[in-house]
Amino acid sequence: MEGDAEGVWSPDIEQSFQEALAIYPPCGRRKIILSDEGKMYGRNELIARYIKLRTGKTRTRKQVSSHLQVLARRKSREIQSKLKAMNLDQASKDKALQNMAALSSAQIVSPSMLKTHVPPLPSAPYHQQPTFWSATIPGQPGPSQELILEINPGRSSGLGRTSHAIKPFAQSLYSSLPGPVPQPMSNYEPLAPPPAPAATAVPVWQDRTIASSKLRMLEYSAFMEVQRDPENYSKHLFVHIGQTNPSYSDPLLEAVDIRQIYDKFPEKKGGLKELYEKGPQNAFFLVKFWADLNSSGMQDGPGSFYGVSSQYSSVENMTITVSTKVCSFGKQVVEKVETEYARLEGGKCVYRIHRSPMCEYMINFIHKLKHLPEKYMMNSVLENFTILQVVTNRDTQETLLCIAFVFEVSTSEHGAQYHVYRLVKD
Repeated sequence: MEGDAEGVWSPDIEQSFQEALAIYPPCGRRKIILSDEGKMYGRNELIARYIKLRTGKTRTRKQVSSHLQVLARRKSREIQSKLKAMNLDQASKDKALQNMAALSSAQIVSPSMLKTHVPPLPSAPYHQQPTFWSATIPGQPGPSQELILEINPGRSSGLGRTSHAIKPFAQSLYSSLPGPVPQPMSNYEPLAPPPAPAATAVPVWQDRTIASSKLRMLEYSAFMEVQRDPENYSKHLFVHIGQTNPSYSDPLLEAVDIRQIYDKFPEKKGGLKELYEKGPQNAFFLVKFWADLNSSGMQDGPGSFYGVSSQYSSVENMTITVSTKVCSFGKQVVEKVETEYARLEGGKCVYRIHRSPMCEYMINFIHKLKHLPEKYMMNSVLENFTILQVVTNRDTQETLLCIAFVFEVSTSEHGAQYHVYRLVKD
């Protein structure tokens, strides 16, 4: 393996390694402080720790470093060969090679870092100039993002603080779902999975991940970041869906009848029922989150950043609109609408909404939820709290993905957990 000192990295370790690369960006010599432990870690230590938590297998910091170097050398050769084949003048090629030579191994294998130093690299000759792929500034909402807030319909809308009383409610519909390991929801009756489609007809990720025939969700996270000092910061993940690499041997997603959750989401025009009847039905999913609210090791304050990041991919180049509706007792209280354009990466169109600021309503909700004294009280509140995300093709208004999120509090020492279901109506 080209001198890879740590030996063969099995698929499960490699998958966890790639997930960790996405979670922990290159940070140079800085240390990252984990909120649940209060310890300082370098990036490679965090990656090794993540692999251990996900797979139970040990990889040392030095083994992670060695693997990064091997991947970086491989990536460098790949980029150099593609640069030579691109229709660029020699000065541009030389500048790109100089920029790449100045990058560390960690930066070379990080797509988000690499794309700022090297021109877009198609996996095959691509002659159209990619001028329409807009870039966003890390930490800032992109110019394509638009915010629409409707706080307590009937009152004036805006970004001002609101005083929403959060009280425990009656019996929780999801309370019988055990944690920390996500299990099928006992209150919803899973239907028998459909027969496996022919491998040549359906992509491997369809029916096994959050993906329709036209769009796939790659990653989703809601988080809080606190800057400790100029060199250190802490990040806490409330919920997180990481990238996966499914195979045809993996089981298909279990199915839940969508009628069982109609009352948890808006029923008026544009509601879940109307969307499902409009279709396509293969675009509808239910995600049960066990949210990690245990950020006690982090000093929350005015400088804290609450954000949401998500990533999608498609074969077709589109402009997508992402609507996120926060619902209480089935009624919409906040909606955020964002528009994203495609970037060509590895032969696919990728859409990234990076560090989108969380709205004031959600930040207040999390604060009040965390201050409830018992987990059962938190779960009672979350029983009546849902989020509906609808991704559409901006130009055709076709529904590409519709994801219903329901929540419970995680009791796992490993943090946030989740389980995905297909939504059907039989």
